[in-house]
Amino acid sequence: MRHILLGALLCLYGNTAAQSLPFPREAAVNPEILAAAMPALAQKILPQLKAGDDRWGYLQQLLMVQLTARQYQAALKTIREYRAAYAQSDAEKAPVRFIQYETYINALRRKQPVEIAFGKTFKVSLASLHAASRYDIDNWYTADTAYLTADLQRQLAQLEGQDSIALPEAVQLCRRYTAWQLLPRISRMAAPLLRQFNRQHYHIRDSLLIPTRDGASVSAIVVRPRRQQRPLPVIFFFTIYTDGSNLCIAKEAADKGYIGVVANTRGKRFSPQITMPYEHDGDDARDVINWIIRQPWCNGSIGMYGGSYVGFTQWAAVKDGVPPALKTIVPSAAVVPGFDVPKENNVFMSFVYPWIPYVTNNKFLDNVTYNDRGRWRQMQFNWYRSGAAYETLDSIDGTPNPIYHRWLAHPDYDAYWQNMTTCKEDFARINIPILSTTGYFDGAQIGAMYYYREHLRYRSNAEHYLVIGPYDHLGCQHVPLPYVNGYTIDSVARISIHQLIYQWFDHILKGAPKPALLKDRVNYQVMGTNQWRHVPSLRQMNNDTLKLYLSPQRLVRQPAADTVFMPQQVDLSDRNGSFTGNYIHSPLSGSSINTANGLVFVSDPLPASMAVNGSFLGRLQVIPNKKDVDIGINLYEQTPDGQYFQLSYFIGRASYAASLEKRQLLTPGSVNTISFSNTRMISKQLAKGSRLVVVINVNQNPFEEINYGTGKKVSEETMADAGGPVQLQWRTDSYIEIGTHP
Repeated sequence: MRHILLGALLCLYGNTAAQSLPFPREAAVNPEILAAAMPALAQKILPQLKAGDDRWGYLQQLLMVQLTARQYQAALKTIREYRAAYAQSDAEKAPVRFIQYETYINALRRKQPVEIAFGKTFKVSLASLHAASRYDIDNWYTADTAYLTADLQRQLAQLEGQDSIALPEAVQLCRRYTAWQLLPRISRMAAPLLRQFNRQHYHIRDSLLIPTRDGASVSAIVVRPRRQQRPLPVIFFFTIYTDGSNLCIAKEAADKGYIGVVANTRGKRFSPQITMPYEHDGDDARDVINWIIRQPWCNGSIGMYGGSYVGFTQWAAVKDGVPPALKTIVPSAAVVPGFDVPKENNVFMSFVYPWIPYVTNNKFLDNVTYNDRGRWRQMQFNWYRSGAAYETLDSIDGTPNPIYHRWLAHPDYDAYWQNMTTCKEDFARINIPILSTTGYFDGAQIGAMYYYREHLRYRSNAEHYLVIGPYDHLGCQHVPLPYVNGYTIDSVARISIHQLIYQWFDHILKGAPKPALLKDRVNYQVMGTNQWRHVPSLRQMNNDTLKLYLSPQRLVRQPAADTVFMPQQVDLSDRNGSFTGNYIHSPLSGSSINTANGLVFVSDPLPASMAVNGSFLGRLQVIPNKKDVDIGINLYEQTPDGQYFQLSYFIGRASYAASLEKRQLLTPGSVNTISFSNTRMISKQLAKGSRLVVVINVNQNPFEEINYGTGKKVSEETMADAGGPVQLQWRTDSYIEIGTHP
């Protein structure tokens, strides 16, 4: 749920030392002084930049500082170096990276006004492109001026009254200032050239309104190859994200020998209705498919792909059966509304809150509001410190959010959520080949694996392939970064997921060979081995299971002969201490771990190296003093040198352990069973001498609702409901399990 283009342009990484540089106090409020100060600041930064392990990030950072310093020749060299590094993962898309800056610099070097020279260098830049990357030029030559302005002004506001700036913040200021200064100008010069280019190469209908069965309409774009001579298969992309990338998605399909159709959730773009995320997408997607099949340019075959929300729309489209023309879907990082967003194991998560205005404030995307991180952080921490009910977040923010309350009204995984996408017996009707992709560090992995497991559960012979590796949410949809949260991924994992998706389409829709990576139904990369493995099912990823029982401060192979209870006490009214972090950590490894509100259990050293494969699960036996509790369980490898690596985690509400559909409160003072399995899977080679470490905590932080244990609706509880501390007695026959392979 992120703006991919702005992420590519603006989210830069690199190693910078913690030191300060002089910066004129007046520059934060005086544009003329700022314009004079920025090149000088960039000159001071350049000697301080150091190339670390993350070469992609370093080169992006270096480029923006060079542009700020007006070192244009050096910037061109950096662009070439970046493309060479990127080409190791995706040679097709590498030539278009930062093409807008290359075109602008080359225009500056000509002895004529830049507005005139730009047209000539634009043509030269396009002539150098790989044919498979030209579709993407609109993304690089356009800009969201309002966002760029707001992004810069937010940082300048933070600098008011200061006469120095820390090096990391100085680098960020360079990228914000230069993007704000150059991209709108480049966009204005490129706009007529892009229109001309697109007219020459494509038939584009970008203002379609397709009627739906209930009298509404959805906005759509159709792009056909200019030289189309016969009906072609269609690539259909159904998304709530309405921006310039939609045209590029449709153009790519046309470049690859298909018809490209991108339609938007009702209420977006030209659709006059209001936007209600998730609620109408399934029916609307099927109506668009029915419209497509009636068009003379369609040969009767349609494929769908896309990630995150767009992964969901594909599963929603087949909920009531597969439309005959739909031959395949390729969901990546697919979310399941009500299951992994906006809550996970029925614990509501606040990171989704700003996404609502992002996609509903206007007919396109509200980047200015969504990226106001200070606003959202202030809202979360004000709520946390106040102890107010979780349902008051919008009151604390000061802007009503009715969709948020609509969601809070359904704390169970009930019919409201289940009606949105494929569920239970719906899976039995899905008889088309499917390719799913996700990552070990994909925040939406829970949803992607739900769809995969449930499909195979209800249709055991389903032709459903899975590709999973050490990827994050964007990496498992597009081209993974070589470095994920500080971890260097194996070279064999550096593949273009996007190219794999089109290889799959060529296989299903054009009869080409099956992609070479898909040697079996489950294809997974074992971190630390530089190898892919291929097995027929998730169960066959392992040839053994490691079961570890809780013991005081230890994980042991056998339960204690005599039952022992291990006490844990947490005061949920205390807002002064550290708070829990049950999420994917950044960095993934380090010399310490978060033990807030937690008990730590450590295994003996492993006698030999082994791979842990799949999701961990377990059964906990506990005597609580409350009717409910939200728990986090974090699983780590502790290497022989004492470093910790996060393998997986769980966050969930104890009262939903038996079923997400019906809350069953705990019985205080008695032994209660909390079974869990809805955790993130991973495959990683563990070293001989490593230990497994488990931290069990009572979840409490500013980023999820807090369960005070009264048994009332959690979003209505306040700190006044905390009463005494949460007291838990964990029994020593509690255990966790994880699959292993030599």
